[in-house]
Amino acid sequence: MLTLASKLKRDDGVRGPRASNPASDSTRRVSVRDKLLVKGTCKVNFPDPNKLHYFQLTVTPDEGYYQGGKFQFETEVPDAYNMVPPKVKCLTRIWHPNITETGEICLSLLREHSIDGTGWAPTRTLKDVVWGLNSLFTDLLNFDDPLNIEAAEHHLRDKEDFRNKVEDYIKRYAR
Repeated sequence: MLTLASKLKRDDGVRGPRASNPASDSTRRVSVRDKLLVKGTCKVNFPDPNKLHYFQLTVTPDEGYYQGGKFQFETEVPDAYNMVPPKVKCLTRIWHPNITETGEICLSLLREHSIDGTGWAPTRTLKDVVWGLNSLFTDLLNFDDPLNIEAAEHHLRDKEDFRNKVEDYIKRYAR
């Protein structure tokens, strides 16, 4: 079984002799960030370069209700990865039907077991997690199966007032 820790150790060993030639290293190996963040609405930050299993993701939606906000997510990759999903929490206060104001996230691929069969599987990758978090602001925005019921009901009652509250949260918490 390949784990993140063993892959990182293996990559460090491979990179060692090539460290003296940065040009060949950069052409040979595309950074994880560049692979994951093709669209440009996400950025990865490793607060501690010695803890590659812990990183922060910033999602900056370029369309929809959340356009213009910067939303921070904390991601911790457990030792048992890829048999279990990473643990993710939203650090930015947000008015969203699938994210609570305390940062809990309703995204099926972050669940070990899911009724709909779209939960975590060992074939899933961190790229899937980044894609899923980014999509929560566009095509996976789900008012029909909310975690934050109050936000979903608010949207059903008054879409314009919902939009105003989202914009207020962005101004106050997501800049």
